[in-house]
Amino acid sequence: MAAESSVADCLAGVRVLDFTQFEVGPSCTEALAWLGAEVVKIENPNGGEAGRLLLYGATGNAQDSWYFLLFNANKKSVTVNLKSERGLALVKDLAKSADIVIENFAPGAIERLGLSYDAVRAVNPNIIYAQVKGFGTGGPYENNLAFDMIAQATGGVMSITGESDGPPLKPGVTLGDTGTGMLLAISLLGALYRRRNTGQGERIEIAMQDAMLQYIRVALSSQATQGTAAKRNGAKILSGFAVPSGIYPCKPGGPNDYVYVYTSRTNPAHWRRLLEVIGRADLIGARASIPASRAWTMSPRSMR
Repeated sequence: MAAESSVADCLAGVRVLDFTQFEVGPSCTEALAWLGAEVVKIENPNGGEAGRLLLYGATGNAQDSWYFLLFNANKKSVTVNLKSERGLALVKDLAKSADIVIENFAPGAIERLGLSYDAVRAVNPNIIYAQVKGFGTGGPYENNLAFDMIAQATGGVMSITGESDGPPLKPGVTLGDTGTGMLLAISLLGALYRRRNTGQGERIEIAMQDAMLQYIRVALSSQATQGTAAKRNGAKILSGFAVPSGIYPCKPGGPNDYVYVYTSRTNPAHWRRLLEVIGRADLIGARASIPASRAWTMSPRSMR
């Protein structure tokens, strides 16, 4: 418990002014909040952040949606009309004592509100100012909007997901949103550490499309090695070097009929243990133990 408490307090004293909404930004600021930062979420006076009603239950009650709660725990909220002079003055006053300002509005929106990096730095020269965009500044799509599925599609994630003879698929996890949010959280921790040593703030921009490249580096290494674009490979290892790999059903007829086993032979010890589990220890040391000669694909029958 002592270790958990020390982790939860490691950002104690850090103040975050949070203009984010939906998932990509809130997932980042929630991570900072769980590490002990004081996160003040700025919301629209007319109903609050739109995420409060996203995936809203059919009961029609007045509670916030589970979607909102799961990405905004441990934060404080303030409703402010950012389009009024009084509201703008209020958030600038809050920014004076903030360590981090973060936003993920549509491109150009925060600047039109009068809260650009230069405007905030004018009241707090040491501010760490973070922005999340769909596409990088200077690129052909810099003014385009993006959500999770757009980031995954344009960032290459969908192109390597699915069966080899099937269409691209979107993974169930929200890599475009929360995946980007976690990379931004890491960047902000680095910026805080740098400022502790130099006293200097900075502006950080992260593009959701670019962030996806961090999650397909195995595909990029395969492409560089083989000289062709990485292909979809179902549940098998993308590069195809680990044979056998995949998801196999357990033998039917018992209490675990619903259980599937995933195997990925990535070193000799894994191969030996797999053979022992399936009752084929006699193959240990055989020619099939040499990865380069093992070109066959394990069938579901061999796992039974």
